[in-house]
Amino acid sequence: MSCGEPHETDCAEVLDHLYEYLDREMPEGDRAKFEQHFDECSPCLEKYGLEQAVKKLVKRCCGHDAVPTDLRSKVMGRIELIRSGQAVPEQPVVDPARTPRESGPRPTRPGAARTPGDAGENRA
Repeated sequence: MSCGEPHETDCAEVLDHLYEYLDREMPEGDRAKFEQHFDECSPCLEKYGLEQAVKKLVKRCCGHDAVPTDLRSKVMGRIELIRSGQAVPEQPVVDPARTPRESGPRPTRPGAARTPGDAGENRA
């Protein structure tokens, strides 16, 4: 996304690093550039406001849930791999306290079209 106006800091860069800004995980110099950009660019300011509201909502609704220690360790390990530029393992991060879903047909929305193979139907 770009507003079409020239800025010292490009809209794409601001949006790519928006959560670093929101989480205060960037150097003060970069924060100052982003603040200047938000002063100049209403589409990015709007996106910032939306993401800030979502972040507050998630914190309010889910902020009290305890995170299993090993899940936190796995996520932090992935973050470190990404920051160091190394490849990220293909294994999904799962909560060991939750049991895997049973394999079988996936539920469909009411009124959704079914295709051969849904719910174990035989293909012709």
